[in-house]
Amino acid sequence: MASEFTGLEYIPVNPVNPVNFYFVPTLRPNASADASARASARASASNILNTTNPQIQKRFLSLHEFRSAAILESSGVGVPKGYAATTPQGAFDAAQKLGTNELVIKAQALTGGRGKGHFDNGFQGGVKLISSPEEAKDLAEKMLNHKLITKQTGAAGKEVTAVYVVERRDAKTEAYLAILMDRSTQLPMIVASSQGGMDIEGVAAKDPDAIKTFPVDLNEGVTDKLATEVASVLGYSQEAIPEAAEAVKNLYKVFTEKDCTQVEINPLSETPDHKVLAMDAKLGFDDNAEFRQKEVFSWRDPTQEDPQEREAAEYGLNFIKLDGNIANIVNGAGLAMATMDIIKLYGGEPANFLDCGGTATPQTIEKAFELILSDKKVNGIFVNIFGGIVRCDYVAEGLIAATKNFKLDIPVVVRLQGTNMQKAKELINNSGLKLYPFEDLDPAAEKIVSLAPKA
Repeated sequence: MASEFTGLEYIPVNPVNPVNFYFVPTLRPNASADASARASARASASNILNTTNPQIQKRFLSLHEFRSAAILESSGVGVPKGYAATTPQGAFDAAQKLGTNELVIKAQALTGGRGKGHFDNGFQGGVKLISSPEEAKDLAEKMLNHKLITKQTGAAGKEVTAVYVVERRDAKTEAYLAILMDRSTQLPMIVASSQGGMDIEGVAAKDPDAIKTFPVDLNEGVTDKLATEVASVLGYSQEAIPEAAEAVKNLYKVFTEKDCTQVEINPLSETPDHKVLAMDAKLGFDDNAEFRQKEVFSWRDPTQEDPQEREAAEYGLNFIKLDGNIANIVNGAGLAMATMDIIKLYGGEPANFLDCGGTATPQTIEKAFELILSDKKVNGIFVNIFGGIVRCDYVAEGLIAATKNFKLDIPVVVRLQGTNMQKAKELINNSGLKLYPFEDLDPAAEKIVSLAPKA
């Protein structure tokens, strides 16, 4: 039985320099949850919509459209025929191979809004209708090795290293379908709407009743009955329902067999001859499944990743840049999100999500400082460490070294609890540096917000 789609929150991850815009779950439906929602959203590269319930996973690898289409096709999901190319001549050859003058060329970049974007060379639009191999070659020259700038990428843009030349297929009906993990029910969730092929977030905001959700029993999977029920809300003709139901089952197979965190098809279209095709696909994969999805993870495109976040990962740090002014260094993702929540609660704005995990050393703490201080908006630092596995004295050593090495002239509030806490306090007190030590979270958060006012 479908449940009603009831409201969602639109959060610009970086309103000043919007890198990504997503519909994301919040920890609770109020402003203090914005920071954690933004951090979670920034880790993803898809426009999967969301309500305050369900809550969805955010750790995943994203693939280019042509890779996702290949996975779908191999699993029995219909897709328009197409070929990827990394050179203008390759685009010419791809168009020629398709043998039709009804074609589309798409810049491959991990961002939404490609069609309305523009390139750093002034060329407008990352998705174009074309009618010849010559046109494919010409447009590929304008797209390849240039940065595509959309409202999601901000001014930095995303480098385009491939184009996808596909046959143009007419659509009788365009629907939306996504499969994701709902943490609130601990079940996969199918999200479906008859209003696809457009800004689905806008649909959700204007007409939430147009979007239905279907929980999937893990033991049963997608049964024929459930698949038909989902297919029946897509707005298709009766002739297309059986094939649509089969597509739903095959998409769920992709979701489970490939360790996906999300499968998003927009649009999932019915053609005039009642065929069902995934016209565009965005797949996300759980990073923890890399060991058994080696081929999928070999397709990771590092040109699409934030270089600072990639560098942080090399040091075992989970770093996500946000739009505020108070930098955070925390151990544990849950504590990091709670830290951002409490900064928001006291009127501050977090500048980042930084989880140094359970292996924090003086070296990683110094690296963390290097990363957060690269943001010129930062005018205060909040270090919040609960020393279970992490030794507080190690953190203190790294903190003292970083404060000296970077000649910090901004306030640093330090809250340390746990293993070797007293030794850490002694190190800080004997350092002669202007650090503000606290034992409790609330007064520490209140202090850093007062010391580092928003610009």
